[in-house]
Amino acid sequence: MRRKGMSEKMEVKSGMVVKSISGHDAGSFYAVIKCEEQFAYIADGRRRKAQSPKKKNVRHLQKTTRFIEVEDITDKRLRKELHSLNFGAAESKGE
Repeated sequence: MRRKGMSEKMEVKSGMVVKSISGHDAGSFYAVIKCEEQFAYIADGRRRKAQSPKKKNVRHLQKTTRFIEVEDITDKRLRKELHSLNFGAAESKGE
């Protein structure tokens, strides 16, 4: 069964920021570390480190318009880039 408005094959690219739409991590944002056919390897620098990304079917991901340079990325930088998406700007320290 296809969802309304979804294309047959979603184009996911390395560096793209995506949102998980199914599974125990639904609602969380991740960066795509690498892609293979219908799977994307995603990481957030916290639960999933850049060195051991989670393999996820692209049908379970929602694209965003944001991109991150993922070549030689550290987990600290990955957490910083995704923090405002996963936790919102209102929760930043000192405000």
